[in-house]
Amino acid sequence: MSEAGIGRIVVASLHQAIAEALPSRLEFYENWLTAAGLRGGTIGVAQLNAVLSFLRREQDAYDVIVRRAGECAADWTLQSISGPRRRVIEMLPSWGRARVALRMARELVRHGSVRSRAFVRRGPQGTRLELQHSLFCDVRDAQPFPLCGFYAAAATRLLDQLNVDGDVAVGRCRGTGHPACVLDVTVRGPKGRHASVVAA
Repeated sequence: MSEAGIGRIVVASLHQAIAEALPSRLEFYENWLTAAGLRGGTIGVAQLNAVLSFLRREQDAYDVIVRRAGECAADWTLQSISGPRRRVIEMLPSWGRARVALRMARELVRHGSVRSRAFVRRGPQGTRLELQHSLFCDVRDAQPFPLCGFYAAAATRLLDQLNVDGDVAVGRCRGTGHPACVLDVTVRGPKGRHASVVAA
């Protein structure tokens, strides 16, 4: 976490996703995502909000970019795990790996911002990941489309990389006028097998 309150992994993954999806616009976004800020972890809320505000005006590119950024963040999170711990995780049954993936998703939310939190809720309607103070959904006016695809994509990627057949979709988004962001989690079992739904 940087002193400015924005985790480096969020900023770096956004920079990477913009470079891939909008290379001709990268220089424009580097007015806020500066090289010095990326290196020093000093990019704060104001700079991030400016980047997200302009991204929302890029027509269909917003969702593509934030989802790709979520995938990058998930990949880098997994790469930071030590070899022995990764081997222990890989030996767990699919429901255990799913729990680990959701725990990592929660940590990714928490490390993104000093204010952000995520909670796993299990109930009759299934498993949900509830977000408080999502970095991407702090807007003045309700938007026509969900803004928290970063976290849905990151959680889906974590499941996939841990060999779990599952996905995470945005159920409700604070950016569209709901009180909080809710991600619906579906876990079907080990990848490559037809298994019944497993409670994550």
